[in-house]
Amino acid sequence: MNIILETVPNFSEGRDLAIVEQIADCFRGKEGVKLLDYSSDKDHNRSVFTVIGEPGSLRDAVIASAKAALDLIDLRKHKGQHPRMGCVDVIPFIPIKGCDLKDADKVAREVGEALGQMGQPVFLYERSASRPNRENLSDIRRGEFEGMAEKMKGEDWVPDFGPQTIHPSGGVTAVGARMPLIAFNVNLNTPDLNIAKAIAKVVRHSGGGLRYVKAMGVMLEDRNLAQVSMNLTDYTQTSVYRVFEMVKSEARRYGVSIAGSELIGLTPVKALVDSAEYYLKMEQFSFDQVLEMRL
Repeated sequence: MNIILETVPNFSEGRDLAIVEQIADCFRGKEGVKLLDYSSDKDHNRSVFTVIGEPGSLRDAVIASAKAALDLIDLRKHKGQHPRMGCVDVIPFIPIKGCDLKDADKVAREVGEALGQMGQPVFLYERSASRPNRENLSDIRRGEFEGMAEKMKGEDWVPDFGPQTIHPSGGVTAVGARMPLIAFNVNLNTPDLNIAKAIAKVVRHSGGGLRYVKAMGVMLEDRNLAQVSMNLTDYTQTSVYRVFEMVKSEARRYGVSIAGSELIGLTPVKALVDSAEYYLKMEQFSFDQVLEMRL
């Protein structure tokens, strides 16, 4: 692969693993495409896939996965902790090798057009956004599936592709080009969801917190723990360790400790090396000292 794009589509199904596997089959064994990782969360009722490939092959596999989601997932029956507006909720494209955001944007638009032809409305977001109010995914998703039909009656929310109202069972989808994102969650030693929500509000950029951080409080029902669920949209500007330390500091105000943290999907190795360098207080450390970087 001389040109490599990455996509991290999010599907609104994390409990019926038979459906998740049928979606995964759209990426398995396809020439020019490699399924790197996928995970499902029952509390969020959501699955996240990480796939790389050549632009054309990746585009075709993503379109096939979206069609499978439309056939298999009915949002009218969907309940979960994570906000959602579509059976395939969001499809980002990220440049990895031999390409840039323009190439990612081109594929995003081709996928958006194909979904529109299936009857699934599509909003272009992030670097592909057609309007400023569509750059931020949370602005598009606000109202979620249940409120989206009413929202789309306004002229500010006419979709970029597809019909001008929601798909009856599939909702709407956001598609766009963006830089690498880290999905990072911190679990709190408390079942108090209000504490997680309060911490998320302070940490996220829209609440006056850290730049390049989106955060919300969710409940992990199976573990009876509250979670600060976050997306770090530029780890080179706001590091993972800085986010973790802020969450820990805010939790301390409520007399709460950290139960653990988790990554969803894949992350650039530099984000982890930066954290190791910080916590180990390493002096004169060079990224070239990482063995795998010299292979």
